[in-house]
Amino acid sequence: MSDVMYVSKEAFDRMKEEMHRLKTVERPAASRAIAEAREKGDLKENAEYDAAKEHQGILEAKMSQLEGQLAIARVVDASTIDTSKVSILTKVTITNVATKKTVTYQIVGETEADLKAGKISVGSPIGKGLLGKVVGDVAEVIAPTGLIKFKIENISI
Repeated sequence: MSDVMYVSKEAFDRMKEEMHRLKTVERPAASRAIAEAREKGDLKENAEYDAAKEHQGILEAKMSQLEGQLAIARVVDASTIDTSKVSILTKVTITNVATKKTVTYQIVGETEADLKAGKISVGSPIGKGLLGKVVGDVAEVIAPTGLIKFKIENISI
């Protein structure tokens, strides 16, 4: 993971809410499940206890990962974005030079990427290839299928 993870205000708030839910709801529930399983007798042959402990371990790992993400997250303010070039949180309309197909993507941080919603990661091959380009530029993107050229048609918020 990089030193900085750029996120929108909405994504940062969702991450904080998730962390709060994990700490205040999930963690106490996991502790109760372990306590209940422990009361049922011999821990050596207690599958319920083993499952509860495993769930707690997964929960703690998830919390640790989310804590790390929150620590390196930097909120990008949409009002300060320069739309003269492609950058994080900009919406860019591109045309595939070979197929003439036009699509619009929003460049977002890794945690917000959702291709169905038209959001691609700044770290994806297309995202990396588009960064810093201006309207009229042709971005050459090296994708798993080979070299693809995209013409930048429009950049907006």
